[in-house]
Amino acid sequence: MTRIELDGERCVGSGACELLAPDFFEVGDDGVVAVLRAEPVERELRDVEEAVRQCPTRALALVPEQSPAPAG
Repeated sequence: MTRIELDGERCVGSGACELLAPDFFEVGDDGVVAVLRAEPVERELRDVEEAVRQCPTRALALVPEQSPAPAG
């Protein structure tokens, strides 16, 4: 699974992410984006990937979710 990560200090609130993937991003009154859902499923990745690519400050990233280490 893939997870959305946000660096709020880099965000300038351009709103591109919200326009491209409104189910996942919302720019608040403070001008910083909020991640509404951090784990898109496969069929939702296309819009989220485009939103991450279009972020002008690279405040967004998609990272693979780490599997827990097996107990042993």
